[in-house]
Amino acid sequence: MRLGIFLLAARFPDRPPAPTHHRSKDELRSNANGDAAALARTVEAAVAAERAGFDDVWLAEHHFMSYGVVPSATVLAGHILATTTRVDVGTAVSVLSTQHPVALAEQAAMLSLLSGGRFRLGVGRGGPWRDLEVFGTGLPRYEHGLAESLDLLLAWLRSDRLAWSGEHFRFREVPVVPRAPVPPQVTVACTSPATETLAARRGLPMLLGMHVGPDEKAAAVARHGDPSLPHISTHVAQVADTREEAVTTLMDEMPRWLGPGLEGYVAVDDRPRPSRDPVAYTRLMCDLHPVGSPDDCVESLVTTAERTGIRHLILLVEAAGSRTATLENIARLGADVLPKVRAAM
Repeated sequence: MRLGIFLLAARFPDRPPAPTHHRSKDELRSNANGDAAALARTVEAAVAAERAGFDDVWLAEHHFMSYGVVPSATVLAGHILATTTRVDVGTAVSVLSTQHPVALAEQAAMLSLLSGGRFRLGVGRGGPWRDLEVFGTGLPRYEHGLAESLDLLLAWLRSDRLAWSGEHFRFREVPVVPRAPVPPQVTVACTSPATETLAARRGLPMLLGMHVGPDEKAAAVARHGDPSLPHISTHVAQVADTREEAVTTLMDEMPRWLGPGLEGYVAVDDRPRPSRDPVAYTRLMCDLHPVGSPDDCVESLVTTAERTGIRHLILLVEAAGSRTATLENIARLGADVLPKVRAAM
């Protein structure tokens, strides 16, 4: 049984944000300070997770939004690998639609070599966001290029020399440098049966998100067809003395940073996007995930593991919206929840 933490590095607002064109210089400077605080808090949380007994740390990647201020999960992973000694560090996820798979594979190989094999690479399609315009990859790569991007990344990690001729990428043979003798584990974020099939055909484990519960995740594992692979299940986790206290904390605090953050998801082609109610979404997270007393959290995590067969769970620990609350949550999960989950499994 592996238990890790998942970090968004969200910017936690001190007050409701104003529209960009109305912001003063002081407000813009405050955002910059908020980004520095978010990154420092994320590194501190990773170190705390290692101290608390977690097995790994997973880092989200986002662009142009306060929902997460990490534009390169691999860069931050390298920093955290250098400040820790035991935990594995992974990306959840590096977006294949906005970067060249060879460049990502080179970074992954280097991090694996520098860390003695502690780096893990999670990849995904991403969304139809304005990232595609800014980085010049466009909707065609997003809509039709995931399979080729994934195949090229895997081929690079497993080769000494490589040439490529495909729809989206084409180059003459070049040497693979650096070459990791044991390539890092690659995991694919799956939010649809089509992506599940893509991962299954390549023998890759899935990373399953927070928006679905154990029954839906069990169905995804069944569709994938190989329950023996090290699939990963993602959860929101908040521990308190009682379930009521934990739920109240999240309902009071999570929408405060989640709402402004979700506004950053802007479609590249201005297609209509249904808005997500941050209060309703927080309520869903409380209903689906380990939010409550230590025993409530243990029961929720064990239930997921038993229903899905997944033995690797990662926990979003910063939903309460502050540095202090995050560190307290990590420490208490490590002391009061992790040992009981491991004992039960």
